[in-house]
Amino acid sequence: MRERGVRPLFPLLALAAALLLLAGCGGGVTSPDLFVVTRTGQIPGARLTMLVNDGGYVTCNGHQHQLPSARLLDARDLLRTMKPYAKTGLRLAPGRQSVLAYRVRTEFGTLSFADDSRGIPAKLFEMPLFVRQVAIGVCGLAR
Repeated sequence: MRERGVRPLFPLLALAAALLLLAGCGGGVTSPDLFVVTRTGQIPGARLTMLVNDGGYVTCNGHQHQLPSARLLDARDLLRTMKPYAKTGLRLAPGRQSVLAYRVRTEFGTLSFADDSRGIPAKLFEMPLFVRQVAIGVCGLAR
């Protein structure tokens, strides 16, 4: 028999469990950033800061956009490609005819090169293409 004024604990425990479940299912959980690209240059529209998030978002110059799933997969592949170069801190000086320069910050380190840097690993040519395609196709920028 229950004493007067004592409430059963089951409803309180059930409420606490439900709140914990909600907190674990998206409540306050954030996805990590994959990489941040800073593009500079002397031509119009060259300046760009692009943050790619593993949750399917890209932020271009402070404006967030939904990143299509195919592009998110491309970004993840690109991160795997850049990882060894970021770990070693690859820095290639721009050449004399440089139009655009890129600095990429990842959780593994930072790498930088320009479009005419000598010795750019062939695999890294994917990064400027990704940046251009996402900037134009997703973020609606001119370049």
